[in-house]
Amino acid sequence: MPGDGDDWVNHPLGAVHRIFAQNNADWEKKVVEFFWEKLKETTAANWVPSLNDVPLHYLKPNSLVKFRCMVQDMFDPEFYMGSYETLELNAKSKILRFGKYKDVAECGPQQEIALDSPKYVSRERQTFYCIPVPGESEWVKEVYASACQARGNPSTSYTPSRHKRSYEEDEDMEMHPPKLKEQCAGTGLYVLMLFPCLISASLGCGDAKRLEKEPPAGQQNLSNCTTSIDLNFPLPGEKGPACLVKIYEDWDSFKINDMLEVYGVLSVDPALGVMNEESSKGGLSILDPTECMDTMEEQRVHSPPPSLVPRLHAIVTRKLQHVNPLLPLTLNDKENQDLITNILPELSTVRAELLGFLTHVLLGDSLAAEYLLLHFISTVYSRRDILPLGKFTVNLSGCPRNNSYTKQLHKTIQQLVPSSYCLPMTLHNMNTLRFIPHKDYTANRLVTGVLQLASNTSLMLDETLLEQGQLDSTGVRNVTALGNLITWQKVDYDFNYHRMEFPCNINVLITSEGRSLLPSDCQVHLQAQMVPANVEQYMTNLLMALLPSMLRKFRMYLSLLRLMDYSISDEVTKAVEEDFVEMRKSDPQSITAEDLHQLLVVARLISLSTGNRTLSRERWQQAKQLEVLRRSRIQHKTHVNGNEP
Repeated sequence: MPGDGDDWVNHPLGAVHRIFAQNNADWEKKVVEFFWEKLKETTAANWVPSLNDVPLHYLKPNSLVKFRCMVQDMFDPEFYMGSYETLELNAKSKILRFGKYKDVAECGPQQEIALDSPKYVSRERQTFYCIPVPGESEWVKEVYASACQARGNPSTSYTPSRHKRSYEEDEDMEMHPPKLKEQCAGTGLYVLMLFPCLISASLGCGDAKRLEKEPPAGQQNLSNCTTSIDLNFPLPGEKGPACLVKIYEDWDSFKINDMLEVYGVLSVDPALGVMNEESSKGGLSILDPTECMDTMEEQRVHSPPPSLVPRLHAIVTRKLQHVNPLLPLTLNDKENQDLITNILPELSTVRAELLGFLTHVLLGDSLAAEYLLLHFISTVYSRRDILPLGKFTVNLSGCPRNNSYTKQLHKTIQQLVPSSYCLPMTLHNMNTLRFIPHKDYTANRLVTGVLQLASNTSLMLDETLLEQGQLDSTGVRNVTALGNLITWQKVDYDFNYHRMEFPCNINVLITSEGRSLLPSDCQVHLQAQMVPANVEQYMTNLLMALLPSMLRKFRMYLSLLRLMDYSISDEVTKAVEEDFVEMRKSDPQSITAEDLHQLLVVARLISLSTGNRTLSRERWQQAKQLEVLRRSRIQHKTHVNGNEP
């Protein structure tokens, strides 16, 4: 635990001040280095409280906190006072101060900010609107929370220094700005210069990192912005904190939908929620209010009540490859590479255990279990032109209808993967849910949709719930969006008169009675060997029978294999080509170029699932045999029924 003499967790701005005073020239670089080194110390990061786990009203304002999140939107850049001087009105002396990592400037009752000082420096920062990772599994949250030492005794370590306010109280603050100004004057704090309305950011239409601000002609008055605060979560029923993350360095390296771990200074000053409204009335801004052209809707969205949406001034920001707390954040350094090397010999055993478990989950069907395992570890590892390589969408047909099997199947999947979502494809959902995010130009924000998901999310589309009826225009657009997601691993966000393409990496599993109406890479027809009388109890018993240590290994196994490198030697490549030619000679109709591509994907996944990072002849033959069994099952079903299942 950080000591009192060097309390960089409870008082990070104190540490920043010391570095600022000692290294005025390169103090900003020194600050980042200082906190990076602190966080590298053993278990040090566990002493930093997390916005994901600790209620906001238990966190100390201006303390160091962390946040595991996804970038849902990017606002326009804003200026702030990087450094400035305050003038003592009586003594006529000046004090040099820094404004980085703050929303309010230090300025006592007998002081004023010397705006004409030569040491006054204006800087720029980027604001990200961040939300918890959509669909994050409960076991992921529990493991992260249990590792966080700062959560242990909030009543003593993090006693609330302010009462948690309701949304209505924040509304009251907005309705009574004089009360706010009295509070600000009493504390001697002046609102820092935040002038997003002055920034004319040059945002390219083809750059998915920046979302354009100007609406198409004739669309200025259209708005979907609600009058209440909408936290803009993609998935229905999601909970957790949203946060405005202020990024100071290298913000161009981050983009929409990236998963981040942010360590920064928590800012919850009540002035933040009404700053833009006051500036429009000439209350808190030193600028001419006519220069700020933000609409009221934009001000409301970009400056929400801090009790609902706190601000986090990022000092250390890491892009996450995954959110599995059982694995290291990165697999690049030598220590973690050694960890993987030690795990590899055990992977075959874990695979056999997991295959047995999935066979029971799929009602005794070992072939379907094999393909479901391969689906879980698939990922888009590269893109060739517009073709995403490595995706493996499975259509599990033959699922029982009108019972809870698919619902229980998803609950089991949630216990295995870090993030997932089940989308019931009812007629109502298809016609009413918003799948594709769209730009609200009046509020200048990206309004989210169900398909705005983080990389490697498992998306289960439950087609067994389809009923007779008509898809309206929204339903047709939603089905088209699902088709594009499956085929091209992309979602085309709606900017009114044009679409902006956002690549993604979503694992899609389609459960259906017959063959799915949606495209897929692989159809596997479920052949249940038994049908339990009580599906829910059956699935619950399967999970309870698993040893916690084995369940932990399953979770590590599935996430780790998505991150492993894979290659094919020249020798095996030549052998595969010769084999393909021979198969074409014996029966030209038996295999196409698309079939070869699918075989290579299956062979890759089989190799990785056994801990092999390269393809062998044995695994190639195994992939061929597996595909023969799958195809023969579908052909048999087609022959029996007279049509495709």
